Amino acid sequence: MTRSVWKGPFVHPSLLKKIDKLKDTPNKKPIKTWSRNSTIIPDFVGHSFMIHNGKSFISITISEEMVGHKLGEFAPTRTFKGHTPADKKAAAVASDPVKPGGADAKK
Repeated sequence: MTRSVWKGPFVHPSLLKKIDKLKDTPNKKPIKTWSRNSTIIPDFVGHSFMIHNGKSFISITISEEMVGHKLGEFAPTRTFKGHTPADKKAAAVASDPVKPGGADAKK
């Protein structure tokens, strides 16, 4: 279920304070946050965030296309390490053509 429209987007209050402080400074330091459920608002565009994924912080610079999404969408929590070798072997056997001299050759 989504958030009610009349409530507006959720943004953690500490993030709003940090953005207001950084608006006036020329060199923008990344904002470290654990608030993955905060919605990206237009005030965030151009700022960089370090979003926690449960293990480490992932650095992201906010662009126009990200507005309306959640911060957590851009810091994946799981890493895909590939399929097991058994899956690769089964796929190779299934793709081999029929060998001559096999069961079909004794007709």
